[in-house]
Amino acid sequence: MNTDIENLFKDKVLGHPAGLFVLFFTEMWERFSFYGMRVLLVNFLTMAVVGYNPGWEWTAENAGALFGTYAGLLYITPILGGIIADKFIGYRWAIVLGSLIMTLGHASMALETEASLYIGLGLLVIGTGFFKPNITSTISEMYKKNPEKKDGAYTIFYMGVNAGAFFGMMLCGYLAERVGWSWGFGLAGIFMLLGTLQFWLAKPLFGEIGGKPSKVHEVELPQNINEKSVDVNEGENEEKPNPFTMLDKILIALSAIAGLGYLINDPLYRIGNINLFPFEAFGLPGQIIAVLIGLVLFLVLVIGRISRYTKVTRDKMIAFVIFAFFTVFFWLSFEQGASSLILFARDNVDRVLSGNSAIIYNIVNALLTVVPLMIVSWVLFLLWKRTFNKIPYSNIVLVVCFTIMWGIAGWMLNRDLNTTAYDITYKAVETFKLDGEGNFLLDEEGNKQIMHTPITQSMPVPEGSKVVDRVTSIAEVTSFNVGDKISIITKDKDRTNFGYLTEERLAFAIENGKNLNKDNGIIDATVSEIKSNEIEVTVSWFSILNSFFIIAFASMFSKWWESKYNPSAAGKYALGLIIMAIGFGLLAFGSYGVTDGVKVSMVWLILGYLFHTLGELCLSPVGLSYVSKLVPGRMIALMFGMWYLAIAIGNKLAAVIGGQIENITEEYSLSTFFLIFTIVPTVAGVLILLLNPLMNKLMHGIR
Repeated sequence: MNTDIENLFKDKVLGHPAGLFVLFFTEMWERFSFYGMRVLLVNFLTMAVVGYNPGWEWTAENAGALFGTYAGLLYITPILGGIIADKFIGYRWAIVLGSLIMTLGHASMALETEASLYIGLGLLVIGTGFFKPNITSTISEMYKKNPEKKDGAYTIFYMGVNAGAFFGMMLCGYLAERVGWSWGFGLAGIFMLLGTLQFWLAKPLFGEIGGKPSKVHEVELPQNINEKSVDVNEGENEEKPNPFTMLDKILIALSAIAGLGYLINDPLYRIGNINLFPFEAFGLPGQIIAVLIGLVLFLVLVIGRISRYTKVTRDKMIAFVIFAFFTVFFWLSFEQGASSLILFARDNVDRVLSGNSAIIYNIVNALLTVVPLMIVSWVLFLLWKRTFNKIPYSNIVLVVCFTIMWGIAGWMLNRDLNTTAYDITYKAVETFKLDGEGNFLLDEEGNKQIMHTPITQSMPVPEGSKVVDRVTSIAEVTSFNVGDKISIITKDKDRTNFGYLTEERLAFAIENGKNLNKDNGIIDATVSEIKSNEIEVTVSWFSILNSFFIIAFASMFSKWWESKYNPSAAGKYALGLIIMAIGFGLLAFGSYGVTDGVKVSMVWLILGYLFHTLGELCLSPVGLSYVSKLVPGRMIALMFGMWYLAIAIGNKLAAVIGGQIENITEEYSLSTFFLIFTIVPTVAGVLILLLNPLMNKLMHGIR
C-alpha cells in the first residue's frame, strides 16, 4: 500500500512533487502580502498629512519604533506557532489559520485608522507565528524519505519567497503611491486570501501530510544532534542527559517577559506616552534597564546549560552563540531597507527621469516585470497539466491570481509608457534660509541661501514679499494644452516634486484641509510647455532590487560554495558584513555634501542594494543550518529561539537607529548617517575574520 508521501511523488513538476509547487505558490502569495505591506508602512506613516498622497506625518523616530516592534515580534511568535502545530493542530491547519488571520490583518490596515492599524499589525504578527514555521515543516515532512532531494526542494521554494517579495513590493507599492495607500494595503490582503484558498483546495494532493499530529509519529532528527556521542580524540565520556531544570524554565520566562515588555513599551511610550517601566537607574530609562536584565538572565541560562555539556559539545555551542551575536550586526544594518532607505529614496533621491533615461527605465522595468511573470506563469501551467484532475479548484484560484497580476502589471506598464511631461509655472515667495537662531545660512561661496515657498490657494502673502514665477515639471497620463490652468500639490517635504490634482484628488485635498484645519496645499499653476516622455520612479521600486539581485546571483554563489574555494563559516560571515558595509559606504559617498533641496543620483541607491544583496548571499548559507550541525538535540528548540532572538534584536535596532535618520541628518549630515552602517558592519566583519582560527577549532571539523 502506497503512503501519502509515495503518492505525492507520483505527480512531478520539474522533477519534484506537485505538492511542492502548491506550497511554492502559497508562500509566494504570503510573501507578496508581507513585503507589499512592509514597503508601504514607514512611507505611509511619515508622509505629510497634506499632499498628493497624504499619510499620517509621524516622525521617522516614531514610525521606526512601531515598525521595529512589529518586525521583532515576527521572529518570536513563530516559536509558539510551531509548538502549537507540532502538539495540537498540525502543519496544514496552522498554515490555513495563520493565512486567515493575516488576511484579516491586511484588511484592517486598509481602513487607515489608527485603531485598525494597530489591530492589523497585531493580527499579522499572530498569523505569521502560525504560518512561517509550518510551511517549511510541511516540506520537511514531504521529503523525509527522499532527503537527497531536499536541498533542491528548498531552492525552488525560496524562489517562491523571492518572487512573492518582488511582485508584492512592485505592485502594492505602485498602487499605493499612484492611486492610494488603501489600494496597496488592500491588494496585499486580497492575495493573502486567494493564496489561503488555493492551498486549502489542494488538500487532496497531500493526504495526511501536515495533518493533525498522531500520538505515535516519526521525528526527523537534524544532522549531528545526538547528545549521546563519544569523542575519541578528546577522550570524552558519553554525554549525560541535560534536562531543563526549574531554574532554567524560570530564567526563560523572566527573560521572555523582559524582552516582550521592551518591544511593546517602546512604541507605546514614544507614540502614546504610555510607559510600562516608569523608572530610571544609572541614568538609563526603565525600558532599557528591563531589556538589559532580560539579556543578562538569558545569558545566564545559556551559559549554565552550555557548561553542563562535555567539551566538544560545549565548544560547538559556543561557536553557534558567537555566530548569533554577529548576526545582530548584520541585520541592524541590512534591515535599513525597511525604514531609512525607504525615506532616503523618497526624500533624497532624484527619481525623475526624462528623455532617453525614461525610455531606458521603461524598457528595463518592462523586462523586470514581464520575464519573471512569464516564468512563474509557466510553472503554473506545468502544475495545471499535472494536477487539474485532482485539484481543479485550487488551479482555478491560481489562474485568477495570475490574471489579476497580469492585469495590474499591464496597467502599470501602460501607464508609465503613456505619461507625458509638462513644464508648469506657479507663483512662489522668495526668501532667505535661516538657522534656528535666525541667522542667514550661507552656501559654500558665502552667498545667502535662497528658498522658494509655493503660494497655495489659502496662503496669505505678506505685503512687500518678493513673489517670483517658478517652473517645475510633472509627468501625467492626462493630456494638457499650453496655457491650461491646473491645480497641483506637493509630493515631498522639500516641495520639489509636484502632482496634478484630478477632480477627485482636488475635492479630497479641499476636504482634508478643512478637516485638519490646515492649509490644504493646493497650488494654482499654468501649463507652459509640453515636453518629451518623463517618469517619476516610485519609492517602492528600489526595494524590489534585493529580490531581483538574489535571483540573479544566487546560482553563482551556490557554485562558489560547492567549489574548493568555499570559505569557512566565519569567512562567509566576514564577507557578508564587509560587502554589505561597502554598499552603505557608497551611499555615504554619494550623499556627501548633500543639502536641503539637492537630490542624490539613483545610481548610488541601486549600487547600495546590489552590495547589500551580495552581502546577504554570503551570509545566508551559514544561518539556521548551523543549529542542526552544532547544537545537541535537547538544546535545538532553545537555540532556534536564540537565533530568532538575534534576528529580532537586529530588526528592532535597525528600525530604532533608522528612525534617527532625520535627527542625525539635521545635526550632522546624511553622509554621517550612512557612515554608521559602513563602520559598524566593517568592524564586526574584521573581528569575526580575526576569530576564524578560533571558530574552526571550536567547530571541531563542522563546515
